[in-house]
Parts: sequence; structure tokens; C-alpha cells
Amino acid sequence: MTSTRVFASVIAPLAIVVAFAVTAPAAAQSDPVIGSSNVAIADPPIPEPLSTPCTVTLFENQQFADFNSKPFDFEPPALCPGPWQKVVLSADYSVTMGRQFDRTAQIWLGGAIIYFGTTQEPSATVAPSWHIERDLTDYSALFAAAHSGQATLGNFVGNSGGVDYTGIIFGTATLSFYPAVATVTDHPRRPDMLLPFTTSAAGSTADLSSPDAKFGVTFVHTLPTNIERAYLDVYAQSQASDEFWYTCVPDELADALFSCGGTAFREVEISVDDQPAGVAPIFPWVYTGGIDPYMWRPIPGVQTLAFEPYRVDLTPFAGLLDDGNGHTITLGVFNTQDHFSTTANLLLYLDPGKTQLSGSLTGNTLAAAPSPQVTTSANGDDTSVTVTSNRQFTISGSLNTSHGTIVTQVTQSLAFSNAQQFTITDSVYHQHVVQATTIDSTTTTTSGRTSATVHEQRSYPFVFDYDQEPTADGNYTLASSIDQEFKQSVAVGFQGFLSRSANLDNHVVAGDTFDLDGSGNLVGHHGQGTTQSYAYSDPFGACYSRNISATSGVLTALTDGSGCPGGVNRLSWFDVFDNFASSVAGNTVQLLP
Repeated sequence: MTSTRVFASVIAPLAIVVAFAVTAPAAAQSDPVIGSSNVAIADPPIPEPLSTPCTVTLFENQQFADFNSKPFDFEPPALCPGPWQKVVLSADYSVTMGRQFDRTAQIWLGGAIIYFGTTQEPSATVAPSWHIERDLTDYSALFAAAHSGQATLGNFVGNSGGVDYTGIIFGTATLSFYPAVATVTDHPRRPDMLLPFTTSAAGSTADLSSPDAKFGVTFVHTLPTNIERAYLDVYAQSQASDEFWYTCVPDELADALFSCGGTAFREVEISVDDQPAGVAPIFPWVYTGGIDPYMWRPIPGVQTLAFEPYRVDLTPFAGLLDDGNGHTITLGVFNTQDHFSTTANLLLYLDPGKTQLSGSLTGNTLAAAPSPQVTTSANGDDTSVTVTSNRQFTISGSLNTSHGTIVTQVTQSLAFSNAQQFTITDSVYHQHVVQATTIDSTTTTTSGRTSATVHEQRSYPFVFDYDQEPTADGNYTLASSIDQEFKQSVAVGFQGFLSRSANLDNHVVAGDTFDLDGSGNLVGHHGQGTTQSYAYSDPFGACYSRNISATSGVLTALTDGSGCPGGVNRLSWFDVFDNFASSVAGNTVQLLP
């Protein structure tokens, strides 16, 4: 048998500083149950404030069995007027047992994306259900007015190509508005305005299907002239032949290595009026139909059910954006082949003491595009392919505000590497991928003789192994494994105060082996095992740790509190770090997990 990749045929395609947030949990549910086959994740719940929320239902028990969007209407809760201590999106999804692919799910409000993720695949004996949570307090300005919204979750139910797809998906989503807690006198400031990036008024992503494709939004009459700080929350979801972008190779090797082209490097480029303005590295999400669906039952990959956006600091451009003219912010995905679904939300902080600010971009060393380096070598049946990209840049801007001249400097270093080893014979196909993305960011804000810094470090380690081997009886095994991790550390420092940091680590390891007949048809599987560990700590006493394990599609172990004082998890509703930063710098720093 000539070696070929079989997973493609059996798996579905699918006012001084603002700190970069240690990512709030996007997916959480009640404690997983040992012995259960239902969805299990180690992510923590969002801690609830000490106030009774008003809950607004967006949609309830909505059926998703076609590709039509499901509209809904939203009005702010009359009994819980803002400002709110927290705003939390909760969504519960389920899918009937049977056959169904993983599907992309989104929730839009007023054209803005408020949830973006994928679904769990069912099986013939398991109808999975799962719970999503997102802390949307930074989007409070969006919720201050009534809007139309829509849920999109395209799902085919019926016969296609002689195969019956029977899994029907249902969903319910609510927003919980927690009133400000009376005993707290210092409430962190939130963005004053949110402007969505969408291709339609109701909300939709832009599908970027080539390196030259761009998604630009021109703001003509919607930008205020007193913008003090600006941030862009960016999503870029890999789809179609880009779904497994981390396995791709240079175009000239794609056919020989049974792989996709464009190399294994992708990143989002952001520009303001055609000037390079920022970079959003792409996390290697793996959906529940990805590579081998059995690996993700019942534990999905990191952020699979609910993606986290990457926040880009555009504050150095505030002086330019405040000039009263129209401005265009553009997204593009470097090296995309087909395709990335992209969207973003622009968050603006306004100066309450002045209606017109002036300033300028004082420095920008960011190149318009990266210059990845590719090296290849071949030795008999073995081929190695490596792509690396290293970027360092500084962007700075000065702004004259009602409380003085503010200078913001964003310095970032990004390092990407993807090393692949192939062994290909008439009967063997072995691919081993070791990928690493590291981001080191420092934002320094200076006002007169005072300064504050936010230092964020992220890393996305990713290892993928895919090994198709013959067996003695003329059949084949196809063993797959993935080691996927999201690591983040944020340190906040202010003149006269010690720098303090919070740390998060979300780690999933999964493996399974397909049993194939001599024609490459799937006849069974064995050796399934998946683990997830989630750990968070900060210098103010918050600590969370959960480790879960599954074997043969059933949860087998759960351990809480490892490494926490007394072996007990402790997460407070009140973001002490948030309050610390706002009290010394007048800003928002979200650091609870």
C-alpha cells in the first residue's frame, strides 16, 4: 500500500496603563463526574461577585439543524443598571447522540462577537452537553443599549454522500449582570466604547482565503476625538485546508509529503491606515473532530469549546485616531491558504475631561510582514522541514490629555518555530511536529515623572505525532498524539511599588490509535487516553489547580488543589490585582483566571 494520510478521509474538516489580561476562563461547568462519558474540562468557573445578578436570556433551547442564523433581541436589565461589577455570558450546548461533525458556534450582539468556539462531537452512544462561560465585563459599553443579536451554528442534519448525519445541536445562552458591590469603593475602569469588526450589520466573520486577502473596517463617523486608549480583541479561526496549518510544509514539498502548502507559519497582521500596528499570534486550536475524534472524548483540547481573543494594544495610535478623520484598521493572515475566519472588537477608553485630544505616533519599528526562514533536508526516506520567524519591534505614541501628556511605548518580541520530521515508505507514514510560539510584551506608560509597566509573557508549546505502521497480519495502525499548552504570566509594576505577577497554565495531552484494514478503512481503535491540567496563582492569595484524566472515553481521575495552600482551591470574585492596578494607576488589569 502506498503511504498516505488517512485522517483526512475519516475526520471532519472543519489612564496610565492597561495590563494584558491573564485569560479569563471561557469554558467551565459543574464538577466532572468520575465514570462519566460526558464532556469534562479542568477550567475553573468565573468567580461570582457578592451581589445578586439580573439575568437576560438571549436564546433558549434553540435548535441548530441547518445553516440559518438564529436571531434574538437584547435589552439591558432595568433592575440592574450599570456600571456592573461583572458581566458574564453563560451558554449551554448539547448534541443528540449519533453522527455529527464538530461545528463552529458564534454569538453576535449589535454586530459584535461575544462568543466564538466549536462544538463537541457526539457518538452513537453518547449525547454530550457542555457549559461555556465568558467574563464580558470589558464589553459593558455594548450592553448599555438595546441591540439585535444572532446565534450562528451551521449544522447539517440529513444524508450526504450516502452517510446519515443525525446529531442535532441545542443551545441556551444568558447574560448575567452583577450590580456594583456597595462595600467596594474603587471600581476598575472599563472601556467606554466597543466598535465591532463584521462583514454584516448582524455580525459575521471575514473568510481570508489567501495571503493577499484583507479584512479592513473604515471608521468615518464613529470614532470619537477623545480616545485615550485603544485595544483590538482579535479572533482568527483556522478552517478548510488551513485547519491543520501546523502540519503544512513549503509548496514544493506538499505533494511528496502528503501535506498542505504555505509552510507551517501563520500569524495575524494588524495595520492602521496601512501602517503596521500590531501582530496577533495564532494559537493551534484542535477541534473535537481533529486528527482522531476519540482523543477528545470526553476531554477536549485547550480552548476548543471557547476561543480566547488575542488583545492588541493600539494606544500609541490614539493621537492619530483622534484627529476627526476617517481611519481604517485592517487584518490579514500571513500565509493563509484556505481559510481563516477572522473578526475583532475595537475597545476604546475616552478622556472624560476633554472632547478633543491631540498627539502623534512617535516611533514604529514593526515591519509590514515577517520574514520566516525555511530549511529542509532529505536523507533516504527521512525528510526534515523547519520554519522559524523572529520579530522584535517597538511602537510608541504621545497624547495630550486632560490630565497631562501621556507617552505609551509597546515593545514586543515574538519567536515562532515549527520543526517537522517525516519518514515515508510504501507502508509507513510518520510525521512528528514540534512547534513553539513565545510572545514577550512590555507596555510602559509615562506621565511626567511617573511610569508604570505591564510585562506579559505567553507561550504556546505544541507537539504532534502521527505514525501509520503496518502490522504482521497485513493491516495497519495509526497512532496519533498531541501535547498542547497555553502558558501566560502577567506582571504589573508602578513607580514606588513592587512588581507583582499572576500565572496561568492550561495543558492537554491526548493520544489514541486507529486500527485500519489493508485498504486504510477504520475498523476500530485502542489506547485512548487524555489528561488536562489547569493551574492559576497570583500574589494576593488566589490559587486554583485541577487535574483530570480519561481512558477509553470515560473520566477516570480528578484531583483539585495540588500546589495550593492546604490543597484547597481559592478564587475570589473580587479581582484584587485589578483593584491594585486601578488604585495606583487608574486602570484595568484583569488577572483572575
